[in-house]
Amino acid sequence: MTLATLAERVSQAGRRLAAAGIDARDAAFDAEVLARHALDWDRATYLARWREPAPAVFGDRFDRLIARRRRREPVARITGSREFWGLDIEVTPAVLVPRPESELLVETALARLGDRTARWAVADVGTGSGCLAVALARELPRARVAATDICPEALAVARRNAARHRAADRVSFHRTDLLDGLPGRFDLIVSNPPYVPDAVVGALAPEVSRHEPAAALRGGPDGLDTVRRLVAAAAGRLRAGGWLVMEIGAGQARDAADIGGRVGMRVVAAHRDLQGIPRAVVMRPGGPR
Repeated sequence: MTLATLAERVSQAGRRLAAAGIDARDAAFDAEVLARHALDWDRATYLARWREPAPAVFGDRFDRLIARRRRREPVARITGSREFWGLDIEVTPAVLVPRPESELLVETALARLGDRTARWAVADVGTGSGCLAVALARELPRARVAATDICPEALAVARRNAARHRAADRVSFHRTDLLDGLPGRFDLIVSNPPYVPDAVVGALAPEVSRHEPAAALRGGPDGLDTVRRLVAAAAGRLRAGGWLVMEIGAGQARDAADIGGRVGMRVVAAHRDLQGIPRAVVMRPGGPR
């Protein structure tokens, strides 16, 4: 039987995604997003026309997208973008897909700085797509943001995202490890470093284990190899009163505090995400060595 309306086609696709092992609520949302992508419609147009007959060109195009999602390819990989902090962020296989949990880093950093009109010096370490650097540059119009990454392909994506959101004049991009070679000191250092233990990566959801860049996930045997180097680097590069705001994994808050204490950094807060997991750790100089 031919399904007459767009709504019916999308509903059926959602059921097919759920049958492939995707959570039913996510499956329905993903089907809608892919339908809008196939039609090149915004959500307002979709909601106004979803009970109309599906356009003739829709079926084959939509079915190909759904087939990719059924193979557990993330929606953002299929559409090439993901919303972050209200911004449409381009993603490619070279970068992590921005996640809602990482918005907590932006929220936390802005709260710590306070004055959004000041000339802050900010570094985003391991910028990937540039989502953190661009979001902060948009919120802090007089800040200087230095974004670093070791991957040239990731930096190219980040540059495009900065240009797309009119932040290219406030963000500089540097191909380097952590903060190596960057001049000066910083009021704020933000980072979403690799923090997944190597042995755990293969057990993550297929959307992550199969489609995210391994170098952005793998944090060594205990997940904290890059965290240790980052905290040590930040300890020597923060201005007096400066902040390190860093994302961590579940169960890593105590270890992060111990790591900080060994290099003269102290944890002043660990903000929880919507699942109640301490996710955004705030450090500043002043802990025991």
